Amino acid sequence: MTYSTPLEGEHHKKKVCYFYDPDVKGFHYGPGHAMKPMRIAMCHSLVLGYKLYQKMEIFRAKPATKREMTQFHSDAYVEFLNRVTPSTVNSFMKEQYMYNVGDDCPVFDGLFDYCAISSGGSMEGAARLSRNKCDIAINWAGGLHHAKKSEANGFCYINDIVLGILELLRYHQRVLYIDIDVHHGDGVEEAFYTTDRVMTVSFHKFGEFFPGTGEVRDTGFGKGKNYSLNFPLRDGITDESYKSVFEPVINEVMACYSPDAIVLQCGADSLSGDKLGSLNLSMRGHANCVKFVRSFNKPLLILGGGGYTIRNVSRTWAYETGIAAGVELQPEIPTPIDYYEYFGPDYQLDVKPSNADDMNTPGYLDSIKRIVLTNLRNLGGPPSVQLTDIPRHPVDIQMDDPNRDEDMLPLDERPRRIPIDPSFNSRRQN
Repeated sequence: MTYSTPLEGEHHKKKVCYFYDPDVKGFHYGPGHAMKPMRIAMCHSLVLGYKLYQKMEIFRAKPATKREMTQFHSDAYVEFLNRVTPSTVNSFMKEQYMYNVGDDCPVFDGLFDYCAISSGGSMEGAARLSRNKCDIAINWAGGLHHAKKSEANGFCYINDIVLGILELLRYHQRVLYIDIDVHHGDGVEEAFYTTDRVMTVSFHKFGEFFPGTGEVRDTGFGKGKNYSLNFPLRDGITDESYKSVFEPVINEVMACYSPDAIVLQCGADSLSGDKLGSLNLSMRGHANCVKFVRSFNKPLLILGGGGYTIRNVSRTWAYETGIAAGVELQPEIPTPIDYYEYFGPDYQLDVKPSNADDMNTPGYLDSIKRIVLTNLRNLGGPPSVQLTDIPRHPVDIQMDDPNRDEDMLPLDERPRRIPIDPSFNSRRQN
């Protein structure tokens, strides 16, 4: 049986590293909670069923350590996440309030392990990209873009994206972050709001909608002015309308900013029919963003994010895994696979749009696009940064030899790296 066909115009095969930890399916936010980590396992079952393991390398990343998490998050916050459990939660009432842990971000069994798995995949994916071990790295358990330095938010506790970008910045002068989740990528924007080393571009629903940030006029501050771009959308945007703004904006970003690496957050709550979303993208419309960003041939870290109609999330991420690996998956879902019954009654790899009205008029989209493109053209060319030697980082140490002492590495084995701006570890002051 033919499970896939090569992408049209695919001339150069890309090396893809895909990260999956089977433990992820065992985590539960709690009864009735919208976030269901099982969707990652459902996606993986499709990846295996379509035999995508023949097209890429599959890894189980080393979970992130407390020390690695504190490259961005505060020590006290990480220690709280490490210590709190459902049985001890009542003794942490003050901390729960302080760190916004509660209803949307509950304490559940294995919370810290869940955060470590999500973050470890994004950090190791970034490290492998930086070491030229792959062209594309995928971590569907990542993409948790709402977490702040000392605050859980929007179902997110540890911001694996920020940690992955910090790893990329050790080798790359400029990193581009693109977010296609229905919700604004507020945690990532906030982390890099005052620097030109990272450009953040978020396409999201705006207007009385969580998290309430991401206006078109929010463009960064100080050195980071015009390096945060926001494209606020209205309900019901279609594939055609989305493409009409996504591609020209990203084209201009690539021309004006010239990033050395790209991180793409593929939140699937922008799909039609999502339980918490209000956009109207089909699976192929969503995947077109992956295909388009992939076409620039830059080191690319692909991450998950939101997505709450889990049969559609898993379908779309599996399809996008195929796109990353250079193939188009066939519509008929192969059998036998785990979770097969979730994909009935049609058992097709597809998410179709609804007949919802598109509230994004051409005039509205053109006006926002004009503002965003004007901000981009005010950059005056890509910024530069001086390369210097700095010590090797634990993420790439463990990739080579987990028992090797980082302090004993000869100087000539230490790759040339770029110093991290201390402001990345400071929370944006509003």
